[in-house]
Amino acid sequence: MTEGLVGILLAAGYSKRFGGDKLLQPLEDGVPIGVASGRNLQAAVEHGVAVVHSGAEELSSLLKGIGFSIVVNQRAAEGMGSSIACGVSATPHASGWLIALADMPYIPAAIVQRVADAILDGAAIVAPSYGNERGHPVGFANEFFAQLTLLKGDRGARSLIEQHVAQLTLIDVGDPSVLVDIDLASDIKR
Repeated sequence: MTEGLVGILLAAGYSKRFGGDKLLQPLEDGVPIGVASGRNLQAAVEHGVAVVHSGAEELSSLLKGIGFSIVVNQRAAEGMGSSIACGVSATPHASGWLIALADMPYIPAAIVQRVADAILDGAAIVAPSYGNERGHPVGFANEFFAQLTLLKGDRGARSLIEQHVAQLTLIDVGDPSVLVDIDLASDIKR
């Protein structure tokens, strides 16, 4: 039994540089950053899982409200790798995973869909690119389940991608949004 392509929204960071919970910060249209990112991801997947840190009740409630299942990463302080491992471990029957960062709300759903379609069409690892830089979200076929569940640290899946660069498909999207995350309040477009 497969769950189809699963979206993993990484929302377990502590927003230390932002000075508060950035994922609850409203964008110019009033939608919180984490919700906007989640909506763009959910448009391209059959099922969405949001990985949050312990104590993120308000964010969890908002993400549940738009259809996400919530997984609490008890090891969130260890970094993004542990959040990827947590989300993938919670969905072992997925045909693949589309991993998105909750602080990247400006990526259009159409770009997310292109990455999802490439995974569904048989690519092993897929990411959008702008210029010569790899962006987000990143898709992984189910053959990477074991390796994804072992990730640790703050590098996310970067080392896994580097180990399998020959299997990486980059989609040049001509849109810098795939590189734009929000770390500071000044990063929010006004």
